Amino acid sequence: MNETTDTQADDLREQTAEAAPEVAEHDRYAELEQQLAEARQATLYAQAEVQNVRRRAEKEAADARQYAATNFARDILSVADNLARGLAAIPDELRGDEKMKGLVNGLDATGRELDAIFARHGITKIVAMGEALDPNRHQAMLELPSDEPPGTIVQELQAGYMIKDRLLRPAMVGVAKAG
Repeated sequence: MNETTDTQADDLREQTAEAAPEVAEHDRYAELEQQLAEARQATLYAQAEVQNVRRRAEKEAADARQYAATNFARDILSVADNLARGLAAIPDELRGDEKMKGLVNGLDATGRELDAIFARHGITKIVAMGEALDPNRHQAMLELPSDEPPGTIVQELQAGYMIKDRLLRPAMVGVAKAG
């Protein structure tokens, strides 16, 4: 039945085309204009998609360059922690001792150089003491009785670091508890 209807429609178009060729030409012209508009629209969509892909690729490449040292930085943080613990463990009397002064000064200089290298690569220490606990930058390890408002950081167990605007390692902290 559908085939019969299609055949009848084709016959009607042929009769119309024979009787009024300018109508058939006008229909063909309108059809071509519609196809042209659809092709233009498809071209615009394709150009927009190409531009989006290009922007996304540029952003990914920039991020890769900017954060390329992330894994290495995480690994070197333990070296910085150990150096800081070693420096903190040196008693004041040994710092003043002439025999140990060279060693202590060398370790201090190494710590400053490590801090300078971190700064050069956008690695910064997270300020924690006295701040309100921020779960995006701090990891609460314990609660301690304190005169500070609840949720305030009162002890830093391990320093946290950022690399540019991303968290490299959260600061492990003790917070004041309520009551």
